[in-house]
Amino acid sequence: MYFLINLVGIIVLLGLSYLLSFKKREIALKPIIILFILQLVTTWFMLSTDIGGQVITWISDFFLWLIDSSMSGVNFVFGDFAPLDGSAYTFFMNVLMPIIFVVVFFDILTHFGILPALINAVGWAFSKIAKTPRFESFYSIQVMFLGNNEALAVTRTQLNKMSDKRLLTVSMISMSCVSAPMLSSYLQLLDAKYVLTAIPLNAIGALIITSIINPYRVTEEEDIVYTPSKSEKGNFFDMISKSMMTGGKLALIIAVMLIGFVSLITAINTILGLFHDQLTLQNIFGVIFSPISFLMGVDFSQIFTVGQLMGEKIVLNEFVAMTSLSEIMSGLTPHTEAVISTFLVSFCNFTTIGIILGSMQALFGDKRANFISKYTWLLLASGLLVSSLTAMVVGLFVW
Repeated sequence: MYFLINLVGIIVLLGLSYLLSFKKREIALKPIIILFILQLVTTWFMLSTDIGGQVITWISDFFLWLIDSSMSGVNFVFGDFAPLDGSAYTFFMNVLMPIIFVVVFFDILTHFGILPALINAVGWAFSKIAKTPRFESFYSIQVMFLGNNEALAVTRTQLNKMSDKRLLTVSMISMSCVSAPMLSSYLQLLDAKYVLTAIPLNAIGALIITSIINPYRVTEEEDIVYTPSKSEKGNFFDMISKSMMTGGKLALIIAVMLIGFVSLITAINTILGLFHDQLTLQNIFGVIFSPISFLMGVDFSQIFTVGQLMGEKIVLNEFVAMTSLSEIMSGLTPHTEAVISTFLVSFCNFTTIGIILGSMQALFGDKRANFISKYTWLLLASGLLVSSLTAMVVGLFVW
């Protein structure tokens, strides 16, 4: 019965996307069917085959190596506050501080053209298989590695020449991304197989949902991908210095946001508790998001718990929700763990909307930023639909 509910949930999500569509008659079914099949094949490969399991192990080991390398620097500066043996674990030292080196590492790959070449190759293959516009395919792959701010900045020259409709699609895709440096942190909080499966599924799902909600045709002349020139790369050592500062700022920003959000939750819950001892933000989230949780096919006894975690992720951020999930993981069924873990792996929350609008303002000016701001609700809706679709597709394979 739960499997059927999960299957119905996917149909409901696609139906909701159809209802939100700007031009229902222009929806191209073939690319959507191909993309959905690609999601199923990817999930099966990653979770149900020995080769997929080995790929997950390799990638996980690679990021663990990055974390170990990062911790040598953290330990050098902070000493006993960040021991290499894992004792006296602190979120800031062991999860956030390694981001500094991971950002530098991926910026080096970008500087020497290794990461862009990989993105271009995968994006090109993606567009050929899925029959979707080349730039949108390329961008959905790019945000898997770079995140929304960086991806928008790197492609700003081409985006500036695009129609507002295509810019809206890019904004919606940006809601469903993560960035490579953040994976090291996610892998310390969630099972690697769910984190690494969710990444490509989000990229594919973002194209599915945006193709339904905002369909359009792209001519051959428009279907190009901009490549930065060598002169735009700058000096290598200057790049490393800026990259380290960026990583440090990112770690501090996340730490500040977590302190603020967790403290705010505690304060609000205290106030709400004056009215009723069971009235908390988490319980309110649980009620609001329980219908989606139900459609994920989770055990009836865990629907409310999953709804709470979904709400924390959307309203606050994924780190708050992942931390809460890690504390109750042992009490969840395998299916529930799979769907909620994959749901949490994206930047889809209210804060990301502000980041995207801020980037649009800085990169493209008031006029285009105001156009995107009219569809703020759609950015959140599309991101929620993509995360839910990823979770439900994974849920078909884990019971």
